[in-house]
Amino acid sequence: MFKRFTSLQWKSFFRSSNFSKGLGIKILMGFFGLYMLLTLMGMGGVLYFILKDIFPDQSPMWSISQYFIYWILIELFLRYFMQKLPVMDIKPFLTTPVKKSTIAHYILGRSAASIYNLMTLFFIVPFAIALLFNGYPALNILLWIVGVMAIVFCINYVNLLINKNEKALIGIGSILVVGYALDYFGVFSVKEFFAPVFHALYAYPVTVLVPIALAVFIYYVNYQYLRNKIYLDATLKPKSVEAHTSDLAWTKRFGEMGSFLQLDLKMIWRNKRTKSQVYISILFVFYGLFIYTQDGYSSMMPMKAIVGILMTGIFLSNFGQFIPAWDSSYYSMMMSQNIPMRKYLDSKVSLITVSVVFMFLLTIPYVYFGWDALAINFGCALYNLGVNIPVILYFGSFNKKRIELDQSTFGNMQGTSATQFLIMIPVLIVPMIIFSIFYFIFNLEVAVGVLSVLGIIGFAMKNYLMGIITEQYKKKKYGMIAGFKEKAS
Repeated sequence: MFKRFTSLQWKSFFRSSNFSKGLGIKILMGFFGLYMLLTLMGMGGVLYFILKDIFPDQSPMWSISQYFIYWILIELFLRYFMQKLPVMDIKPFLTTPVKKSTIAHYILGRSAASIYNLMTLFFIVPFAIALLFNGYPALNILLWIVGVMAIVFCINYVNLLINKNEKALIGIGSILVVGYALDYFGVFSVKEFFAPVFHALYAYPVTVLVPIALAVFIYYVNYQYLRNKIYLDATLKPKSVEAHTSDLAWTKRFGEMGSFLQLDLKMIWRNKRTKSQVYISILFVFYGLFIYTQDGYSSMMPMKAIVGILMTGIFLSNFGQFIPAWDSSYYSMMMSQNIPMRKYLDSKVSLITVSVVFMFLLTIPYVYFGWDALAINFGCALYNLGVNIPVILYFGSFNKKRIELDQSTFGNMQGTSATQFLIMIPVLIVPMIIFSIFYFIFNLEVAVGVLSVLGIIGFAMKNYLMGIITEQYKKKKYGMIAGFKEKAS
């Protein structure tokens, strides 16, 4: 029966009327996935030597065991956004003599074959091979791999249980931040506390039974939950949902533009994909720590400029590049009303402007690493406000692919086209090149000043640029409406 299910799923995929749409993107993402797996293999192969170089006085196995707890928390956190829940059209099977248990096992089995589980396998196997070549016992290493993969399956099935629970996401994120802070400031060594627990998987092979048993238990919990949901009349049962409303009356002070702002804010907060953009943007503030805390990057100012553009403009990029596709489900209705296109676009500009200012304020603590960090982030924020906002709005006029707002952010290619890849050139690459040229020819102050001046010039030309962009949207109006009507595009 599993073979039959797999065959039907493949036929459904290839025979779908939407298969040919976005085929180029699917192929590109396939190559990207292959590149990621090969990169992980390479990283796993050299990890042994990196750990020996960084921690010469301790075993690489002990070193990697110290960070296992962070790996588990980070993977749980990221999978909430990235991993799609296994989906299968089960209604046709519920009128046939197919056991519900078989359907449940198949769905959970598909989840176990997720590429996110393979990523860990491609990483640890080369690391294990390096250990074997350096005299580590083969049995211990083999059972260690089994134990690690059992932990991966635990993470996989825990994610299926908590994926719809935002409180669980906040809890995991809080534990991760607090744990890292305790380690970083020397209050309590979380790494040293959990290292013996995970090192035991190698030192005492019999302990591999613990993660295996835990994985089986979590699988069984998922199985029971899923099996109890497989009923033909499940969708007929009325849902009782507690509604949380807000009139957002303060937006009325913005006049005609206020209604659009209100619509955008409600859309962001009520839908999973847009809400994820907010969470990701806030978390991206910590991205700079990976650069500013590494001695190797201390003198690489162009890299810090890239980080500044990303940290202050992450919401601009993630949200702005899909304008107006966020409104695709009701865009044709909006365009049939007496709604000024300029007001519609101005509302988007206002929302993104607030996000850039807010993200810059969150990056102010980077002054801890020197006034240069604050100056770079300030210059990048001005550049985002004056230059990148008009640029990203202009590219948005080429969006013709529909977006379903209730789906997750990562691994979801809805609304993605070549535009989303091309837009990174003017938004990210161009400011990096400008900064680098003036930094290496002159100095940091001049480079930051040039980015700031370009941003100010963009402000001064706002009305002129918005006029051009508005005309562009008017020209593309009917093409967008036709594209947004095609579902699953």
